[in-house]
Amino acid sequence: MNQDAVAEYFQKNKPEYVVLAAAKVGGIHANNTYPAEFIYQNLTIQNNIIHQSWRQKITNLIFLGSSCIYPKSCDQPIREEYLMTGPLEPTNSPYALAKIAGVEMCWSYNRQYGTRFIPVMPTNLYGPNDNFDLETSHVLPALIRKFHEAKTKNMGEVVVWGTGTPKREFLHVDDLADACLFLLESDLLGNGQGKPLFNIGAGKEISIRDLAYMIKRLVGFKGEIVFDDSKPDGTPRKLLDISRMDSLGWQANIGLERGIKETYQWFLTV
Repeated sequence: MNQDAVAEYFQKNKPEYVVLAAAKVGGIHANNTYPAEFIYQNLTIQNNIIHQSWRQKITNLIFLGSSCIYPKSCDQPIREEYLMTGPLEPTNSPYALAKIAGVEMCWSYNRQYGTRFIPVMPTNLYGPNDNFDLETSHVLPALIRKFHEAKTKNMGEVVVWGTGTPKREFLHVDDLADACLFLLESDLLGNGQGKPLFNIGAGKEISIRDLAYMIKRLVGFKGEIVFDDSKPDGTPRKLLDISRMDSLGWQANIGLERGIKETYQWFLTV
């Protein structure tokens, strides 16, 4: 967030590669409550890191965006070329617009300076070290915490936001890390000048209802699930087309049930 501090860090440490994962993130509630922070902080982070990467003559950078950059009602699965072809989901448009600006910034530096800055758009992420705060977390870690606390307190029910009908795709963070290394070690752009964009996902989706029942089973909660349809659902469906990464020879390896089990075991240790 601090331009001078970022410049000092780059000058002192002289990194060879940059993976820009820093961001202000959160679920529907956080995006609705703090829209100014979401657009300001993300734009500031991107501007500082990407510009300093160029100033320090770093040519290899991965910029992590989000699948929410795509239009709310675009065809499924979502292809990279659907970017900016329709209106965004209103609940997270400040965040999405910041990330779209980051994509364009990478392309602009590639075009003008010959860098190899690669924007990648991961689907919904989860795993160890996730944010489990019920006010600011995404749906999967929030559900893990809700069901765990309900189990330990012998509660009779867990309330889940929305109707449960929206579908989401989930990717384990270890798979994303593997994909980033894969792209950094490739020579996709040669001498720069490119406008790359890569979706990174698992290629499978699950309804929020089915996800809730899966987490309930894996956590061991015995009560009921109540879906609160007075709360927003968000985008109806968000499945990424991952054919570009698949054509390069990369695929996710960690299945959702295994990943949730491992994430819950980690959650129990903190």
